[in-house]
Amino acid sequence: MQQYRRGVSGRSFPEWSQTELVRVLIPVFAVGTAIIAAVADPASAADLVLCGLAAAPFLVWARVTGVPLLALSLAVIVPAVVAQRSGQLEPLLFEVSLLAFVIGRSASSTSESAVLGVLALLAPVIAAVIQDPSEISTGIWILGIAFPWVFGRAAGRQAELIAQLEATRRELAQQALLVERRRIARDVHDFVGHGLAAVMLQITSARHVLHRDPVAVEEALRSAEEVGRRSMRELRRTVALLRSDDEAGVAPPVPSASEIPALVEHARAGGLAVELRMRGDHSAIAAGVGVALYRIAQEALANAARHAPRARTVLALEVGDGRACLIAETTGPTAAAPAGEPERACYGLIGMRERASALGGELTAGPTPEGWLVTCTLPLEATDAVPSPDGVTR
Repeated sequence: MQQYRRGVSGRSFPEWSQTELVRVLIPVFAVGTAIIAAVADPASAADLVLCGLAAAPFLVWARVTGVPLLALSLAVIVPAVVAQRSGQLEPLLFEVSLLAFVIGRSASSTSESAVLGVLALLAPVIAAVIQDPSEISTGIWILGIAFPWVFGRAAGRQAELIAQLEATRRELAQQALLVERRRIARDVHDFVGHGLAAVMLQITSARHVLHRDPVAVEEALRSAEEVGRRSMRELRRTVALLRSDDEAGVAPPVPSASEIPALVEHARAGGLAVELRMRGDHSAIAAGVGVALYRIAQEALANAARHAPRARTVLALEVGDGRACLIAETTGPTAAAPAGEPERACYGLIGMRERASALGGELTAGPTPEGWLVTCTLPLEATDAVPSPDGVTR
């Protein structure tokens, strides 16, 4: 089947695969050889029929897929050898050379290729035996059959390697697609999920005190508005960065470890009791590592606000010995899930672990007797690549 790839390759003619090209050219050469043999060395009508019979199997092989190579070999070798009985039509043995190339290229295994190749090599030997006296240059024809077989094996091996490379390329493309989907999922969770969760907490607080404390209602709604605007800014910043490959311009800045204090202040403004402890030279943290630390801290504080709003959280960031260690420890009562609500997948924890693993670090998260503990350790110089908004460098 002809495959047209004009839109991809930009060519004005169809781009054929090697297999398609071989299936077109081999029958052309086979018919041409039969015609040349009949014209250059005229023989009886029976010999002319043998010329056609030697070329016809290649036409069937080109049109019908799955023709056994053994059947093709016998259908070509028998008439080509029988035609040599009178000492004429020696050029017809070139059909066996074409057969040797097809065997070498199309055989499914080395053993099958070797057995059928030996069968093809016996053709000039048998032709020399049935002629009396023998007028065939047996050695030359053996070389003329062996070399096409070798070329066919090389071409077959090349086709196998091309197929393997194409399969590997498709697998890598699929893996890249899965990585991109996970990255987008983390972005949506960070910018949409966190923002909506914070807004919903403030709206819930406002609803509870709607008729008792108008001042608290106004403060809660103001905080919800501020969180929503901040989330929209971050979302626009992320979209701009994701599209930076398509549009010219400088990529917008991404979060860093130096913005963690502002993140803690926003959490306090939302009503979370949180304490920040920072030690070490935070300027030594690479950009990609800083993004990951910021996102992990953001997720840890969001989880604390969602699941333990009345608890106390200590967020600590310590830099030293070539590593940055982030610890978020929540101590106090946790809110139980509403009865009947299905258990949700922990996409936030999954995202944190993916970020840490991508940078060669480690992250653990789990309950403690007093609450919940998140510990993340990352190397300071994980990479020199440009960081993305999700903390995975490229």
